[in-house]
Amino acid sequence: MVSYMFLIMVLSDVTATLTSSRIVRTKYGEVTGVIVTPDARHLDSVEIFRGVPYASPPVGNLRFMPPVSGALWSGVKLADKFGPVCPQRLPDITDETEALKRMPRGRLNYLKRLMPYLQNQSEDCLYLNIYVPAQGE
Repeated sequence: MVSYMFLIMVLSDVTATLTSSRIVRTKYGEVTGVIVTPDARHLDSVEIFRGVPYASPPVGNLRFMPPVSGALWSGVKLADKFGPVCPQRLPDITDETEALKRMPRGRLNYLKRLMPYLQNQSEDCLYLNIYVPAQGE
């Protein structure tokens, strides 16, 4: 299952400013992300590359097989959006009263925040979200 502490850290609601990041060369091609500068003074800026493919989509004859190296791309890939998540059964939390019979309120509230990130599901889900300290900090 998902590491909940990691997701809490990544998906926490922090107001921030976005700027373009540097161009990074990978073995598949060049990629650029965004630099997030939180409004909170005690938090440092983070360079984020979202939805970076690390393997060929596991569809067709690659379905249920080990990952295969991804295709090369030309130009600079903008990595500013999350890739699809792998298919999974999501808990039904539409009826809050029924949901609270199966889980504590804290988990229900957490799932409500998490659900928008889990709606885009696809077997083509081999993507990385990379978070690094912004350069120069």
